[in-house]
Order: sequence, then structure tokens, then C-alpha cells
Amino acid sequence: EVSAPNTYSGLYGMKSFPFHTDMAHWRLPPRYLMLRCVVGFEEVPTLLTEGLALAKEVGLDFLARAIVRPRRPINGKFPLLRIYQPKDEDAILRWDDVFFLPASQVGEQAVALFRQAVHACSPQKIALAKPGDTLIIDNWRMLHARTSVPTGCEGRKIERAYIGELH
Repeated sequence: EVSAPNTYSGLYGMKSFPFHTDMAHWRLPPRYLMLRCVVGFEEVPTLLTEGLALAKEVGLDFLARAIVRPRRPINGKFPLLRIYQPKDEDAILRWDDVFFLPASQVGEQAVALFRQAVHACSPQKIALAKPGDTLIIDNWRMLHARTSVPTGCEGRKIERAYIGELH
């Protein structure tokens, strides 16, 4: 199965995926991401890191002024987005070092500093190894990644679903 070139699978294949939030280039990214194992392997864990803690290290006010834009147009336009976006009593942290680009001088500085914080993090590893193993990620707070897929584990299949809110 060949993946689209505008996806991590299409770009990286069996190599590791960088840390990101899903749909970071959307005006309102999905709040939760659910991953469910269909075929899994202990050798291919999902990596998680507390993105909000990294954002606090870099500076929430600074990241709230950092403007980024999608790498490709959405409906013919490049919407301007904030890396950290306060929303009601909550906030959206968006991060994708592949699918969005800095769109301001503060954006360039913030992307560089946040990138450094992400590279220095110590992630938690969660292997979705058995059919039915499920992980729900707060996509506004956590960053996730995938390790590389070693030989013999190419058949890994993880289903994903986006959830607006939990009750």
C-alpha cells in the first residue's frame, strides 16, 4: 500500500516520524486522537511527550505571538496560525515541523526554540502491540511520534479516529 506524499507515512515510510500534533495546520485541530491496534509490535512504540510542558519552558506568551502557516495552501489560502493559542479556559498547542512554516520573525525564533526543546525531551514509549490496544491522546497538549519500523514489523496497522470532546 502506497501512502499519499502529504502524509507522514508517505514522507517517511518505515523511518521514524517526528513529534507533532495531528492536523496542526487546521484552524481548529481535533481535540483528541484515538489510536487502536489492529496489528501491532512491541518493537514499534508510539512516543509521547508533554508538549505543554515544553511550551512553558519556551514561554507561552512568546509562543502565542509566534505565527506559522501551512506549507501548502488550504482552499487556495495560507491561514495564519499560532503555535500556542489560548481558547476559552483551555489552549491549543500545535506543532508540526514538516507541514507548517514560520510566518513571522517571532515565528522563526519560536519554531527554532521549540524544535530544540522537542529534540531534548525524554519521551514516554507506549507500544500498541495487541489487537484492540487503544491510546487516546489529548492532541491540544501532547506531542506524539513513531519509532522506525524494523524488519519483520512492516505489517503494523493502527487505526486512528479524531474526537471533538470526551464526556
